[in-house]
Amino acid sequence: MQKITTFLWFDNQAEEAAAFYTSLFEDSRILEVQRYGDAGPGPAGTAMTVSFELAGQRFVALNGGPQFTFTEAISLYVDCASQEEVDELWAKLTDGGEESQCGWLKDRWGLSWQIVPKVLPELLSNPDPAKAQQVMKAMLGMRKIDINALEEAARL
Repeated sequence: MQKITTFLWFDNQAEEAAAFYTSLFEDSRILEVQRYGDAGPGPAGTAMTVSFELAGQRFVALNGGPQFTFTEAISLYVDCASQEEVDELWAKLTDGGEESQCGWLKDRWGLSWQIVPKVLPELLSNPDPAKAQQVMKAMLGMRKIDINALEEAARL
């Protein structure tokens, strides 16, 4: 068991969100659902917490009510191997959510994600500062990251 687990507070959609998230990544599964009993505070039988794994990383989602919502101050960073992976995750996570800039988005529950191709940090670390700055400039104009456009910027 990992020592530190990300804990996500939902209004009442923890089970739905965990099922959706686990459908997106290999090596992902629901581990356990604890349900509210008659003592509440949620309706008896509804999910209180949902423990799940995404790509082997453990998370817990709580149905805690509307008191707290997600902000961009916390996001889940996904290291993508290809443009196809970026495109697929972007499409699924923005369905009902919203796009932001530089590979950031909010899903339908308001949780922020960074969908980033592995090549981006490499291109931003180019030993030629002018090329690295061209990549940065290109990225700042993007919503979903476009690997070909970044690589083209690095060649300028």
